[in-house]
Amino acid sequence: MSSAPRPVVLSGIQPSGRLTLGNYLGAIKNWVPLSATHDCHYMLVDLHAITVRQDPAVLRDRCLEFISLYIACGLDPSRNVLFVQSHVAAHARLSWILNCYTQMGELGRMTQFKDKSSKHVDNINAGLFDYPVLMAADILLYNATGVPVGDDQKQHLELTRDIAIRFNRAHGTPEHPVFTVPEPMIPPVGARIMGLQEPTAKMSKSGGAETDALYLLDPPDTITRKIKRAVTDPGNEVRFDVLEKPGVSNLMAILSATTGESFDRIVERFDGQGYGKLKGAVAEAVVECLRPVQARYAELRADEDGLMRVLREGAQRASRVADTTLMRVHQALGFIPE
Repeated sequence: MSSAPRPVVLSGIQPSGRLTLGNYLGAIKNWVPLSATHDCHYMLVDLHAITVRQDPAVLRDRCLEFISLYIACGLDPSRNVLFVQSHVAAHARLSWILNCYTQMGELGRMTQFKDKSSKHVDNINAGLFDYPVLMAADILLYNATGVPVGDDQKQHLELTRDIAIRFNRAHGTPEHPVFTVPEPMIPPVGARIMGLQEPTAKMSKSGGAETDALYLLDPPDTITRKIKRAVTDPGNEVRFDVLEKPGVSNLMAILSATTGESFDRIVERFDGQGYGKLKGAVAEAVVECLRPVQARYAELRADEDGLMRVLREGAQRASRVADTTLMRVHQALGFIPE
C-alpha cells in the first residue's frame, strides 16, 4: 500500500545583494524543519534577478555564495531540492503560457512593480512588469501546496492562485485540475526583522545603507559595531511596543529569535539597565548565532566542484517534477507531444 504524497513547499531568494540576518531568521531557519514533513524545493531565482541590471561576474559569485549559505544554514541537499531557476527550462516555458492567461490590468495593479519602477526609472522593462507571471510558473510547476511568503509577496501569490484557478476552469475538471492551487505559509510571528537604521522597514539584502542590515557573512566586529549604532527610541525603557518603540522592539525581536528568550524575560532582564546593555547582549547573541554558519560556509565555498554538483543534482530532481507538469499543461492545451 503506497503512502499518500507529501505536501510540497517551494520558495526562493534572488541572488542579488547579500543574505541578511532577516533572511535567515525570517525565512531560511523556518524552512529547515519542513523537510521532515514536506517535499521541499528551494531555488535561487536568477531569472527574476535580471529585471534589474546585474554584473555577470557578481551574479555568478552570488549564486555560489547563496547556495553555500543555504546549506550552511541547515538545508541538507539530500533532504531538500536546491537548484538555480535558470537551470530548469520549464520555468521560462510555462511562464509564456501563463502570460496568455494573465490580464494586463492584473499586472498593472501589482504594488511591487510600481515600487521598483519608481526606483529604476531608466529601466522599466517588460520583465519587471511580467515578474509575477514567472513567479506563478515557479510555484505551479512543482504542485506546491504551500508557499512561505512575507507581506511583500502576498499579492503575487494571490495572482498565482487566480491564474491557476482560471487555467483549471478552462482546461481541467474539479476532479482532475491541471494545477494545484497553492496556499500561503505565513512565517511565525516575531521572525520579521527590521532595519537597524530604519526599524519601521524590513531589513533588506539590497538596501542602500550598509549599516541598516546585518549580513550573514559580517565579521563579529562589524556585527557589534552595527548593533551599537542601531537606532533606538526616546527614553531608556526596554519594552516591546512596535508603534511607540520600533527600534527597541526590533532589537528585542532579534534577541528573542537568536536565543529563544521571551519578550517578558528580556524586559525583566534589562529592567532599568538602558539600551546600551541590551545592544551588547544582542550583538553577542547574533555573533554566536552566526559563528557556526560562517564556519560551515567557509568549508562549502572552498569546494566549488562540490557546490556545482549539488546544483546539477538539484536541477535534475527539479526538472523531473517540472517537466511532468509542463507535459500535463501541453496536453491540456492540445500541443503535439515532443
